[in-house]
This record gives sequence, C-alpha cells and structure tokens, in this order.
Amino acid sequence: MLNVVLFRPEIAGNTGNIIRLCANTGAKLHLIKPLAFELEDSKLKRAGLDYHEWAQMQVHESWSDCLNVIQPKRIFAFSARATRNAFDVSYQHGDILLFGSETKGLKPEILAELNIGTEQLVKLPMKAGRSLNLSNAVAVGVYEAWRQLGFTDL
Repeated sequence: MLNVVLFRPEIAGNTGNIIRLCANTGAKLHLIKPLAFELEDSKLKRAGLDYHEWAQMQVHESWSDCLNVIQPKRIFAFSARATRNAFDVSYQHGDILLFGSETKGLKPEILAELNIGTEQLVKLPMKAGRSLNLSNAVAVGVYEAWRQLGFTDL
C-alpha cells in the first residue's frame, strides 16, 4: 500500500478529489493539520462523491504524529524545486508520497522542519513556470508508483 500525505492542505475540493483517487487505488490518505477547511465541508464531500466510505483516511496533528503511525522506510516529497524526476524512482509498498499545500507547496524551511533531504525530493516534469493542480499532481504520482507495483490489490 502507498501512503499519500497532504501537508496542511488548503482547498477542500482538491482533498475531496484525492480522497476519491485513494479510494480507487487503495492508497491510504494522511492529512497533516492545520487543515484550511472542515472535514464536513460540502466541497470536500461533493468532490469525493460517495467514495469516502471506501477511502482509508487519517488526520494527524503533526508530521511527527504521522510518521509515528506510518513508520515509513522511505519518503518522497514532491516539489517544483527538486531536480530528481519522479519517474526515475523505483517505488515500493509502504512509501510515503508527500505533497505540500496548494499555495505554499513544500518550501525549503518546511522541508528542513520535516527533515526531508534533497535525495528525497522529486518533481513531475512540466514546462518551465507552470504548475499542476494538487489533485492532478497527486494522481500522476500515485498512478506511476502503483503502475510500478503492478497495480496490486485490484
């Protein structure tokens, strides 16, 4: 199983889309507080449709709380500042795919706070000066990792 971690997400609709993605792929979703929305938010529920019951989701008070629960062997943080291509990684079951908030991403000070080194930073290739919506970026990362794992648990 893959672990998708959203660090301080801000947009309920994006998180709802990611809930739906995780329900469909078997990835477990972890949200790190503070959240910029309530879990009962109508946009979150609308975007996730009725997939909430199939998604495995857990909310954590902090990064350290999240790590204590998952106890991962490896963490890959998705960042536009990375030099390593996310498609060059050989993903394994239990990996964390970490994503920052929609407006802040994973800034250097956040990465330092989270103790994420440059070898753990990966990026999705795209044209210079552009970005993807958070839920799209998570979908690309999750499907590549899941593809490498042979689409296990279908």
